[in-house]
Amino acid sequence: MPSQNNNNTVILVEGLSVKRGAAPVLQEITFEVKRGEMIGLIGPNGGGKTTLLQALLGLIKPSAGRILMFGLPAGNLGPVREKIGYIPQNRSYDRRFPLSAEDVVMTGCYSPRTLLRALRREEKEACREMLAAVDALHLAARPFGDLSGGEQQRVLLARALVRRPELLLLDEPSTGLDLNVQQLFLERLRLLQQNYGLTLLLVSHDIVSLAGLADRLLCINRTMHIHGEPQQVLHSPALQKAYRCTYDLLEMAATSEEDPDG
Repeated sequence: MPSQNNNNTVILVEGLSVKRGAAPVLQEITFEVKRGEMIGLIGPNGGGKTTLLQALLGLIKPSAGRILMFGLPAGNLGPVREKIGYIPQNRSYDRRFPLSAEDVVMTGCYSPRTLLRALRREEKEACREMLAAVDALHLAARPFGDLSGGEQQRVLLARALVRRPELLLLDEPSTGLDLNVQQLFLERLRLLQQNYGLTLLLVSHDIVSLAGLADRLLCINRTMHIHGEPQQVLHSPALQKAYRCTYDLLEMAATSEEDPDG
């Protein structure tokens, strides 16, 4: 069990529990993510994966335990927050909204401190660099709403990377894409990780593809069921137990507050 943070530790979670109202969503979650790792976060729908990412970002206060991000409490990250890129699960865009793909990437340059100023030249150059890095520079002038699902995901990935984060949190980024596009997206993530020295924590239901790329898999269903090397996790009875427990959890959810996780 991890007990302290060091310069090589990006995420440290110890004894994390989260409630929504009186209903437990996460219980006794403990794990550590080292710099440069790609960790796959798996588990059944409603198991708390999105809640875990929100807790890491300081958007949800734990009921017990602690979270350190780059050595700082998740609820008090300050300027360290700029080291973290995030692609949330729920993404909906009005096709009539007049933003080009490049405009969408540019929105990633803004923060509360820079919202009222014009972008600097180097920031505009960074937008184009990241579009090129995800093989989407040719889409720069296209209306974002006219792009395919796979193209939109590449643009959103460029947006998450434009401020050069060290850690990238992705919540089911390939949902809704066909299998070939999902595989290409995951492979592109791995290449970007290597090229830019990223640490990745990725939620995905595509366990087999993720197992072929991730350094470790972390399976949760309210509690931690297994955490280890991909082949160890894939062949563990604990993985089957985590998904089998879903039926019991669905029955419990009928009489408790609903969990928004997918």
